[in-house]
This record gives sequence, C-alpha cells and structure tokens, in this order.
Amino acid sequence: MKMQWALIAGLVFALLTGIFAVINVDSVQVNLLFNTVQIPLILLILGCTLIGGIIVGSYGIFRQYRLQRENKQLKLRVSELESSAASSSSSSLDSFKSMDTFGTTDSDNASVESDSIRKGNPSGTL
Repeated sequence: MKMQWALIAGLVFALLTGIFAVINVDSVQVNLLFNTVQIPLILLILGCTLIGGIIVGSYGIFRQYRLQRENKQLKLRVSELESSAASSSSSSLDSFKSMDTFGTTDSDNASVESDSIRKGNPSGTL
C-alpha cells in the first residue's frame, strides 16, 4: 500500500512539474562557469528535474544493493550458527546418553523401563 501511495505522489509531482515547465517557455540565460548559454526555461526545469530523479534513483539502488548484501551475510551467519548449534546439541546429547548409561546395568535399565510402562509412560523415559 505504501508503494502505491509513493507512485501516486510521484505521478502528481511529475504532472505539476510538467504543467509548471509548459507555462514557463521563455528563453533564459544560464551561466555554466566557463560559458553563458540561452536555453528555454522549459528545458532547464525538465533537465533539473531529470537530474534530481537520477540522483535519488541511484541512491535508492545503492541502498537496496547494500541491504541485500547485508541480508545475504546475515543469512549465512544464521546458517553457520544453526549448523554449529545442531552439531553441539548432538554431541551434548551423546554425552548425556553416555552419562545416563554410566554405572547402570541392563537389569537396572529394564526395571526402569517396566516401571515407566506400568505408570502409563510408553516411551520409557523418566
């Protein structure tokens, strides 16, 4: 919705600029530091508007490029963190499993499993 309002505002601005330029068709003297030229005011107005649009558009493209590059870097960082978290969680789970079975016998594990099944815990965990 925001983009539609920006487009409408841009079209209104272009229409007003065009009307303003068409009204002012007199020839004016423009000093270019090294030379002075006579050009119609309509060309000066439209030329300055075009140059301003190019400057604003190029800044917008640069900003969009910078944001896309930053987004790509952040996605790579997230995937790195997810992979490191997955590897550390699997190694910690392995260490917890080894700690769980440390010092227990098979008969102890069987009695724990049968107790949990009788109490309504079919998964066998405590």
